[in-house]
Amino acid sequence: METTTGLDTGASRPTRPTGLRSRDELRALAEAGNLELGSSTAHEASAGDVVAWVAEHFATDAAAVACSMADAVLPHVIAEQLPGVDVLFLDTGYHFPETYVTRDEVARALDVRIVDVLPEQTVAEQDAEFGAELFARDPGLCCARRKVEPLQRALGGYEVWFTGVRREEAPTRSNTPLVQWDERNGLVKVNPLAAWTFDELLDYAGAHQVPVNLLMSHGYPSIGCEPCTKPVAAGEDPRSGRWAGLAKTECGLHL
Repeated sequence: METTTGLDTGASRPTRPTGLRSRDELRALAEAGNLELGSSTAHEASAGDVVAWVAEHFATDAAAVACSMADAVLPHVIAEQLPGVDVLFLDTGYHFPETYVTRDEVARALDVRIVDVLPEQTVAEQDAEFGAELFARDPGLCCARRKVEPLQRALGGYEVWFTGVRREEAPTRSNTPLVQWDERNGLVKVNPLAAWTFDELLDYAGAHQVPVNLLMSHGYPSIGCEPCTKPVAAGEDPRSGRWAGLAKTECGLHL
């Protein structure tokens, strides 16, 4: 698939094509990368070095960037060395208007190709099958249908994917490595910003004039679907506004 700057609405990659390396080859690469880039926080590589390692071992069209459009720091860091890289946007049908505005601005401003990844069902079709507001009654099932399954389907056409997961975001993410093997999706998973703080993220965005979701300046340090995301008070866990009041802290993409 050709990789170009811009917006590819509704596109998703097919199941793993024959040209990609085997799971065993990719698993070995992930293990080697984890060792080379540093598995301990005291001696691990910078975000730029992590992206350089990926650029050395993978073609640009074999790489994908998952981006929630809270900010475009991750796509910007990666596009510096992998211009034209695919940026996957999980279009759940429940996003804030500001999130779609950010997606369009990223497509305009950065040398990337936005790929909208869509669920099998529209919100209306899901409501017809499961009843309205599934997110309120069974948020795990809603996330599985509108995020986890669509991403897994889209990742079938790649060998490596980047995430913006950071260790300080939540206890569930405190041990996030820079490079790991993603058994569920069958490819290498790279987290170049794992060691960054929220302040470092904002500083980078400001210094490089990277698009940032307007909601970030209105108490939303972590932005998901509109019905399941609330503003966060100063000093609170940045992800405490996600599924507030529910026994849920992750959508399932990074488990």
